[in-house]
Amino acid sequence: MRIFVLTDNAAGGEYTAEHGLSYLIQTRSGQILFDTGHSDVFLKNASIMGVEINSVGTVVLSHGHWDHGNGLRFLSHKRLICHPAAFIRRYRRNGSENIGLVIDADELRRRFDVVTTETPFPVNEEMTFLGEIPRENDFESQSTGFVDGDGNDDFVPDDSALAVVEDGKLIVVSGCSHAGICNIVEYARQVTGLRQVTAVFGGFHLNGADHQTAETIAYFQANGIAQVYPSHCTQLPALAAFHLAFGTEQVKTGMIFEL
Repeated sequence: MRIFVLTDNAAGGEYTAEHGLSYLIQTRSGQILFDTGHSDVFLKNASIMGVEINSVGTVVLSHGHWDHGNGLRFLSHKRLICHPAAFIRRYRRNGSENIGLVIDADELRRRFDVVTTETPFPVNEEMTFLGEIPRENDFESQSTGFVDGDGNDDFVPDDSALAVVEDGKLIVVSGCSHAGICNIVEYARQVTGLRQVTAVFGGFHLNGADHQTAETIAYFQANGIAQVYPSHCTQLPALAAFHLAFGTEQVKTGMIFEL
């Protein structure tokens, strides 16, 4: 499989960056767009990379936050796969600005063939949208700085990911990992029936070189996951910890990864 980094926080070469995430993912069964960032930057970078977004028939939305889904404004007439809670209004605690999607559910259904599911859903022969992620361990998703439109704690239940299986290899692609990247990987193993994970790619939602980051690194090491590509919402202290543990390189816009 190949992952084209259309949008990420770090700029590479002639490509533009923004706070957001968008990948084009290719397997033998075809290609999908995973998230769209928050502007049309993903389209501009795709054009420079020679990627034709109009030929992509499916968009998978990892969760309903502005920096992953507001780029949907610039697309239409595609299948859109997401969790049903992706459309709720959401805010930072003590904040007044909506950090959910700028397009409401009715408008999205007019523009896209929307598939919502809480359970795993086959995107194509190699890719599975994982749906709602069980939160099983005691070091991830323990607190939240978000609330929903009713003022209740928002633990981002719609946060999901992709499990990609090609040639017997399991690769997990996350958007932001509000559910916890280790919880996500464990669920991908459960859903696919594969224990060995070849690579983990995407936003890990880790801020510091703290207990959660140390537990995450220990989990990857204990399970023999050597190819680790943290990006987007993985902050510099955590990125440095992963670099020391795995020799990771910084993910930048314009990069193409073959896994």
